[in-house]
Amino acid sequence: MTVDPISTSAPGLIGRSVASQRWVDLAFVHWRVDSSLVAPLLPLGTVPDEFDGSSWVGLIGFVLEDATMLGSPPVPFFGRFVEINVRLYAVDERGRRGVVFVSLEAARLAAVLAAKAAFSLPYMWADTTGIRSGGLFSYESRRHGRSDATTSMSVRTTGQRVIDDPLAEFLTARWAMFQRRARATLYLPNEHEPWELYDATLEHLDDRLLEAGGFPSVAAQHPDSVLYSPGVNAKFGRGSKL
Repeated sequence: MTVDPISTSAPGLIGRSVASQRWVDLAFVHWRVDSSLVAPLLPLGTVPDEFDGSSWVGLIGFVLEDATMLGSPPVPFFGRFVEINVRLYAVDERGRRGVVFVSLEAARLAAVLAAKAAFSLPYMWADTTGIRSGGLFSYESRRHGRSDATTSMSVRTTGQRVIDDPLAEFLTARWAMFQRRARATLYLPNEHEPWELYDATLEHLDDRLLEAGGFPSVAAQHPDSVLYSPGVNAKFGRGSKL
């Protein structure tokens, strides 16, 4: 199988976008993991995407705002919230790369229900917060009804721009999601401007989302990549079955 090369520029959507969002103050924290842990969590028709012989799991916190659906104007209140997600990286039989979400924590129940209905994404209703203090970005989440699915993390940007870094591009330059829907796997494309990435350090982490998602002990290890981005404007295209 020939795998598509990593590109920092989106290939562009075919047809009209079905949704849009702005992602602000993103903290990307990643660890190497064995592909044998990742493979059982991926949708049918996909396999782990690897960099330097490893699969990767990410814990990402950010503020989502200006959310729209099907050409609507930005949704007041419900269209802005803190999201914290656990994600993996996969490639399909055509060599297309994409993200697979293990879980997405979000504070707006209406947004959670809409995302589940529209895209079958594993959004979870949670009490999420985000605080910015200079170059320090702190995110917390507590999932409703699950005392074992919580996280608290703080990332500080060094202000050093990350350019032409193959690992950073592998982890962030993703132009699609793979998602289960019933017995099928959906390919859901997205596009946004190239990432503006900065080196960062993990200042604090007390996390149980990774363990709840199938990765026990990972949060106790030092991360292999920590990045920060001020944000991008994202659009999503219509999904198709693999």
